[in-house]
Amino acid sequence: MWYYVRKLEHPARVSKTDPRMAKLILAQYGGPQGELAAAMRYQTQRFSMPDTRARALLTDIATEEMAHLEILGECYHRLVDGLTPEEMRRHGLAEQYVEFGKDPFYVNESGAPWTAAYINAVGDPIANLAEDIASEEKARTVYEHLIHVTDDRDLEETLRFLWSREVVHSQRFQQAKQRLEDLLQERRVILPGERIERHNRYESLTWSVSEMER
Repeated sequence: MWYYVRKLEHPARVSKTDPRMAKLILAQYGGPQGELAAAMRYQTQRFSMPDTRARALLTDIATEEMAHLEILGECYHRLVDGLTPEEMRRHGLAEQYVEFGKDPFYVNESGAPWTAAYINAVGDPIANLAEDIASEEKARTVYEHLIHVTDDRDLEETLRFLWSREVVHSQRFQQAKQRLEDLLQERRVILPGERIERHNRYESLTWSVSEMER
């Protein structure tokens, strides 16, 4: 169960209307590296995660990504607030305006709609966590690109906060992956010519749940 707190995690600071930046930050609103994709990815992966600590981490970060989506939505609103339809059209937001008015919607900066194809989940906790690390690093890069192309210092400060959280998320996922690999003994060395027996690598988890919860 989730409880909504009527307060942004971080202020959505914008010093002026700017339809150009409004269009660009949609990359992190409804794009493949964006906050919605991340939230849905982690929510999907958590159900099959055998480690309770890693499962809790996925839930926590998924929840925070929704908070980031809220910040971006507020930024978008402030960036287009007061613009005329002609100004929206002139800056490449005509389709967005015709379809959704001035509401942010789940499309990327090119107008491509969000799709569940952005969610990567294969049912393997190690593979999923590796994907999560890569996804956070990609999101960090997109935020860096957004910071580079804005001249709005207030918006830049907001984007820097979101950037910093992607860094933290990547670090937390790296720690979770390392811990899970150690628990599953993934780093066992296979010598040349050695016979590899097929086994369920999660069998040990049936008797070591209490250990994994520590």
